[in-house]
Amino acid sequence: MSKTITIHVPLRLAIRGGRKTIISEVEYPKPQPQRARALLQALAKAHRWRRLIENGEYSSITELAKAQRINESYACRLLRLSLLAPSIVADILNGRQNPALTLKDLTKPFSIRWDQQMSTLRHSTEKSKSKTSGCALMGQ
Repeated sequence: MSKTITIHVPLRLAIRGGRKTIISEVEYPKPQPQRARALLQALAKAHRWRRLIENGEYSSITELAKAQRINESYACRLLRLSLLAPSIVADILNGRQNPALTLKDLTKPFSIRWDQQMSTLRHSTEKSKSKTSGCALMGQ
């Protein structure tokens, strides 16, 4: 006694660029824009490098930069990201930051006071805010 199992997979085939492509009816989340990935990667590096220095693997930023084969100035700019306000970091991690916010904005010198960071970032992205689709700035 054999039983037949039928599986229905909702898809259709289309020819694009001379190749057959499977078109699925299932909606998949869109990948994050390159800009958001750059912010996430920079935050991860900053926190990893800070941890390496705090754990004593490197005695200074100079030693870290030499070991990572990067410019010391670049290392300093990225390490500064580990001082960002937790709410700013959370917004970036959750994809709620203003789309106009760039890594360049975050690597400029900023205050270590969290309330001033929010104000500075608000002003630096305000010009681009009108170009966005009305997304909230820093999750607000």
